[in-house]
Amino acid sequence: MARQLDEQIAGRFPVGQRLRVLDVGMGQGTQALRLARAGHQVTGVEQDPKMISVAREALSAEPEGIRERMRIVQGDGRDTGVHFLPGSFDVVLCHGVLMYVDEPDPLLAGLARMLAQGGLLSLLVRNAEALAMRPGLSGDWTGALGAFDTVSYRNRLGLDVRADRLDALAATLAGIGAPLNAWYGVRVFTDTAADGAEIPGEIDALLAAEERAGRTDPYRRVAALLHLCGVRG
Repeated sequence: MARQLDEQIAGRFPVGQRLRVLDVGMGQGTQALRLARAGHQVTGVEQDPKMISVAREALSAEPEGIRERMRIVQGDGRDTGVHFLPGSFDVVLCHGVLMYVDEPDPLLAGLARMLAQGGLLSLLVRNAEALAMRPGLSGDWTGALGAFDTVSYRNRLGLDVRADRLDALAATLAGIGAPLNAWYGVRVFTDTAADGAEIPGEIDALLAAEERAGRTDPYRRVAALLHLCGVRG
């Protein structure tokens, strides 16, 4: 997914421009730190103190120049208007967050307001139209049948969360002034891999296959996750 994001950034902004990036729900800061290393000014927002601690520890090991480019704020992604002025960012990331939000539209509208004109909104969500794939490929036929007519599922952490449909999110993005510009599938072939599974020897071929499938119909439509990119019009 990092490659997809970099592709969207490169296609939208001049080469070498130092972007203002907001990463909402940054987790342990992997994506935020990667963008700070690339020269961008990054603000990470995270609610979980444990994740913030991990992110701060990782940041502390970086050279001073990178540390100066990354700021960490403890808070909820729904409160961006409290911390930042509208139009303060060129890129806003919201990856792996919407599944924990019962009513995502207000959150998305708030994130869109944070974008400057022409800014990029990057979302990573669970694909509601492919919820039957994981149980079906694992031989859980009851689970597969129960997944067809719902947007709810239990994730690998044992939490009951929700998924999103591509068409509904596209309509929401259009309504908040950041219409869908591109979308990709993520984890088309690898979703059933066990957590902590050994990295296969043919990792380059695997990544190439995933990358190709994530851009190609009909494969991307059955991906476990969807990566959507909207642009502030």
